[in-house]
Amino acid sequence: MLTVDHPRYKWIALSNTTLGTLLATINSSIVLISLPAIFKGIHLNALEPGNVSYLLWMLMGYMLVTAVLVVTLGRLGDMYGRVKIYNLGFAIFTVTSVILSLDPFDGGGGALWLIGWRVLQAVGGAMLMANSAAIITDAFPAKQRGMALGVNIVSALAGSFIGLVAGGVLAEWDWRSVFWVNIPLGVLGTVWAYRSLHDSGVRRKAKIDWWGNGTFAAGLTAVLAAITYGIQPYGGHTMGWTNPWVLAGLIGGGLVLVAFGVIESRVAEPMFPLALFRNVAFTSGNAANLLASIARGGLQFMLIIWLQGIWLPLHGYDYESTPLWAGIYLVPMTIGFLAAGPLAGYLSDKFGPRPFASGGLLVMAASFVGLLLPGDFNYAVFATLIFINGLGGGLFAAPNTSLIMSSVPANMRGAASGMRATFQNAGQVLSIGVFFSLMVAGLASSLPSTLSSGLTAQGVPAATAGQIAQLPPVGTLFAAFLGYNPIAELLGPQVLGALPAGNAATLTGLEFFPRLISGPFHDGLVIVFWLAIAMTVVGALVSLLRGPKPTETSDDPVAHEAELVSELAEAAPLTPAARIAGPLDPVTR
Repeated sequence: MLTVDHPRYKWIALSNTTLGTLLATINSSIVLISLPAIFKGIHLNALEPGNVSYLLWMLMGYMLVTAVLVVTLGRLGDMYGRVKIYNLGFAIFTVTSVILSLDPFDGGGGALWLIGWRVLQAVGGAMLMANSAAIITDAFPAKQRGMALGVNIVSALAGSFIGLVAGGVLAEWDWRSVFWVNIPLGVLGTVWAYRSLHDSGVRRKAKIDWWGNGTFAAGLTAVLAAITYGIQPYGGHTMGWTNPWVLAGLIGGGLVLVAFGVIESRVAEPMFPLALFRNVAFTSGNAANLLASIARGGLQFMLIIWLQGIWLPLHGYDYESTPLWAGIYLVPMTIGFLAAGPLAGYLSDKFGPRPFASGGLLVMAASFVGLLLPGDFNYAVFATLIFINGLGGGLFAAPNTSLIMSSVPANMRGAASGMRATFQNAGQVLSIGVFFSLMVAGLASSLPSTLSSGLTAQGVPAATAGQIAQLPPVGTLFAAFLGYNPIAELLGPQVLGALPAGNAATLTGLEFFPRLISGPFHDGLVIVFWLAIAMTVVGALVSLLRGPKPTETSDDPVAHEAELVSELAEAAPLTPAARIAGPLDPVTR
């Protein structure tokens, strides 16, 4: 067993935390691409209106929980030991993977089993994500920190794309294997972590900020849950933004988050140390991280819909096989991440992180401009553009993380790591709401007339075609997302049986539905990608903001305690007990 000062310990820490974050992020996208197989396995039609919520919570529940909990769990890591919280997360993640694979129910009950246990699995995933960057920062000296974080962060980002391929392959075999794959790696990682990792960071005794934790969890959950239901139809509208419950979640959740900010500015031991935002490097890094996460998360969903619902069927792929091939055709983006990430981390150690973080977002913006392609594109061009997008993401991720983590005192790294992960995870959840809403808005303007005229041209009665054309566009979007051809289900055997055989074959063939939605989808895609361009450009400008020299001048615990007190002193007045205790006793603040 290596001690923390052994020269090889830092590589053990990097290897294990990289495995942990990789598993946590693969688990999110592996379920994303496997949803058609999962819903068929539990005998649930995901396209029925009442089942859309199951689909959305299967997608977003994991990300929502991690977004809510990573700050708290990072703070607990500062208090009780980052390795201790991290190891517990590995164990929880592994045990819940076993339970998920044993789902004994069908239909809605089976979906609720998966959603509920994925929520608990997300707790374990949040423990891993909240503390991995802090463990690496503790283990590596400043001159190697960018490289180490580059390997860790980019592998985590690449995990979201690796999961697409793995999920497509495994779902072809058995939907339960999507969860089986976590078990051997989870057991290995858990045993390895408990045997090899040691806390080397500065612990800070403190009280748990119950009011802060409660208001943060309640406010963020309300807002993100409202966004989840806001993209669903309501009261004859294509989306649910007029739903009183959605408005209550957005407004009420926003007010609770405002209250959270007030509480955090007044309590002695905040879970979300607002004083850290007085550091320009920390603030600009997290702002850029949020914008990049929204742009990148939205891109992933749009590309999957584009490939599964339009391009692959137009090129002869059966709908049942489109999830697998969509993952395969997105591999160039993963390669871009893997190629640029560690290299950018290494170079940022030598030349500084800002040029790489800002430049990476500009490269991403340029790739979004290029991706304004027609629906039936040339794959070589598409692969080049998503490879460039991956390069940009890899160039940004590690330097930006290094900038954030090196800007805080050593004993605040767990909280800083959790805050960084919160912005990243919240950005991914927000991207679903923002990008789906924009896409549905784009579809709503042109899809009804296109759908109606296309169906009547094949002999479908005008009244039937009109009814189908008025269905909410989100149903069409989810059909493409899941690799379904909904025409046969929408028309039904009675209408199809009354049509000439050639027309019925055309309507239910591979090309009719994708060609029908290609134009309206592209209209929505243009809106989505221009927003992504704006976000990445703004993020690039934000990354260039310079503050005072980072606080990382020494790894001496006493020096960092003094740094912490000096940073927090301006944020909240010292209590009488703290004035008596003196500057090196921040616990009594």
